Amino acid sequence: MLSTGGNEVDEAVASTVALLRQALDRDWAEINAGPLEWSCRQTAEHVASDLIAYAGQLAGRAQSAYTPFSITIDGREDGLDAADNAGILDVITTTGALLTAAIRTAPRDARGFHPYPFRSANREGFAAMGIAEVLLHTHDMAEGLGLPYEPPPHLAEFVLTRIFPAVRPGPDRWQTLLWATGRADLPGRARLTEWRWSNNLVLDTERLRLEGVTPAAAADLSAGGTGGFDWIEDGPFYGTREAAGMLIKSYEAGVHRPEFGLFVLVRREDDRAVGGVGFHGAPDEEGKAEVGYDLAEPARGNGYATEALRALTERALARDDVRSLFATIKPSNAPSQAVIARAGFVRVSEKVDEEGLQAYELRG
Repeated sequence: MLSTGGNEVDEAVASTVALLRQALDRDWAEINAGPLEWSCRQTAEHVASDLIAYAGQLAGRAQSAYTPFSITIDGREDGLDAADNAGILDVITTTGALLTAAIRTAPRDARGFHPYPFRSANREGFAAMGIAEVLLHTHDMAEGLGLPYEPPPHLAEFVLTRIFPAVRPGPDRWQTLLWATGRADLPGRARLTEWRWSNNLVLDTERLRLEGVTPAAAADLSAGGTGGFDWIEDGPFYGTREAAGMLIKSYEAGVHRPEFGLFVLVRREDDRAVGGVGFHGAPDEEGKAEVGYDLAEPARGNGYATEALRALTERALARDDVRSLFATIKPSNAPSQAVIARAGFVRVSEKVDEEGLQAYELRG
């Protein structure tokens, strides 16, 4: 079963606390956290602040901005003594547990505000962001404190496959994550000076949510799993699984762009997945991209494919790098021809390949 991230948050926090307990006798306020301008104490406080912020965003379902609250770590219960290093670690443990609780209790469709890049994140996204903050800033603090640190590789894998979909995975997932965040070199890749993670894109229509599929979900779908979605009977259809496999190949080649990936069609009324829609890859040099779609059989005949395709094509053609979209359909597939026609495509050629498929195009 595809993990939603609660166990991974727990594991990341526990590994951080265990490492930093080795340096409780050091003055964290006087030691810089590796290349950061923050001290180790400021960095540890930042980690705790991020964990509680993500827990709050997910639990409260904030939709338009960060919930206006912050955490202060400045004293003991009696207010007389500044919190020591052990106290800061207690706060990190507590805030990590709160994020884990928010992830485990949030419904599958829960989303909260986060600005990068599509202004929302789901429970896996908040888990991945929380894990990233813990792992990366532990790396920074460990460098400053002179402690060796390398987290379990599956934690870096969790982060990369949820919020770094455009980063080509390397053989060493931890080094790849360090490279993706400007902290390390990788052979054959230029050192990054700017970076930003990417939560999955969601498009809303009248009856559907088009939920962008992450590399983690695509791998699960391609292997015969659900991708973390609650499918109706007979779903997903084989076309969605094939599209998930195409996404994984693009991801492994480092050419995947999440805006031009696979989207699962989820009914808003009951949070059930009914089909898939998306692109066969990013647009070519001429600004041309191919689209595809399918529905589980029980969902057909309700206009879902048309509704989804219209939303997807409208967003794509509003971009500067897309000039036209096309699809290929078997001449015998009358329902698919009807969908593509209702979405505004027109037939432009006959028998474009050995299978006798016909090509349809929609220009911006």
